[in-house]
Amino acid sequence: MRILKFHKTECGVDFLLNVLPSEEVKDNYSNSEIYNTDYFEIIVFKKGRGTLLLNQQKINISDNTIIFISPFQQRQWFLEGDDLDFTVLVFQEDFLNDFFADKLFTYSLLYFYQLEYPLYLPVDQSEILKYCELLTEIKTELVTTKPDSVHIIRSLLYYLLQKINRQYAQQNELSIDKNGSNYAFQFKQLLEKHIKEKQRIEDYTALLNISRISLNKAVKTHFNVTATYLLKQRLLFEIKNYLIYSGLTVAEIAHELHFSEPNHLMRFFKTQTGMTTSLFISDYQNGS
Repeated sequence: MRILKFHKTECGVDFLLNVLPSEEVKDNYSNSEIYNTDYFEIIVFKKGRGTLLLNQQKINISDNTIIFISPFQQRQWFLEGDDLDFTVLVFQEDFLNDFFADKLFTYSLLYFYQLEYPLYLPVDQSEILKYCELLTEIKTELVTTKPDSVHIIRSLLYYLLQKINRQYAQQNELSIDKNGSNYAFQFKQLLEKHIKEKQRIEDYTALLNISRISLNKAVKTHFNVTATYLLKQRLLFEIKNYLIYSGLTVAEIAHELHFSEPNHLMRFFKTQTGMTTSLFISDYQNGS
């Protein structure tokens, strides 16, 4: 599978960020090959029609829709028509971490690394136009760099990401309250790093040095699910990705994910989905 890697902007600012209008990248998004990237994407559609297969989620694309893609999520585009109008914001995680001096900033944005809720956000046309204006301003600062461009980009980007986060939270009835600790976001970050070898809540409470009760309370507050549920969904997501894209056998996947026996993986999968791994693959291949 092809992996697209981020290339630094060819302009006056050496940032791991860029803003790309559809006329520059439309061909890339019209290709129906399966691929992934090592960067984040926020795709703002003024005009759009078609579908996107993003990991195991099928997204119907329409006008005034925002799509959220995290690094290394497999995607396959099926865009339709010649009147597409969209803008893409791309950046690497290190950029946000350095730019905002917050190592958990990416994980506090509810639409990234999302397993439970949609990876898209329909908004009003007026909101889409506002977001596109902000993206245009960022692009201008990237191309025509001035001594204070870094500060302008930082403020515009922070406003944009947080504004979208607020809308996403409101639409999906999620909390954006950050009072107290960041344990929920740290847990989410640790899941991304360690899910292949750590699959018990106790593994993560030990890493965080907190009690199971404290972790569960934090996760419930921010993500509206239990910590155990989030862990199981993240593990299930990993198994599905292996089944769909890796070409490995169930026994090989079980070994990769540190299950002691392939039967343990199959039992976990059946409990979580109600189907066998072979039925899941068959349904996926048949477009179910």
